[in-house]
Amino acid sequence: MTDDTLLRLAATIRARKGADPETSWTAKLLSRGPKKAAQKFGEEAVEAVIEAARGDKEKLTEEAADVLYHFLVMLTSRGVELSDVYAELARREGISGLAEKASRG
Repeated sequence: MTDDTLLRLAATIRARKGADPETSWTAKLLSRGPKKAAQKFGEEAVEAVIEAARGDKEKLTEEAADVLYHFLVMLTSRGVELSDVYAELARREGISGLAEKASRG
């Protein structure tokens, strides 16, 4: 996988935003609104945490893929582009995590 994979997935999610919710899980999730998208992301994140604690690499990998997908759906539901996230990560590059957190006030 490369960054291109995430970019293609993000583009597919954006494209399905207006699709028929009866034929697309992505469209269905997005049609339910940002709160539902955030809730689903949270559920997937918890499942990933559980698998990380259990130590099953295969199941953790599967849950991590779900987390990434649902994270992108959540961002799309609020109009946040993956490029915006990349730009924020680039801004933080080379900055101590402690200093970055302190700068948020």
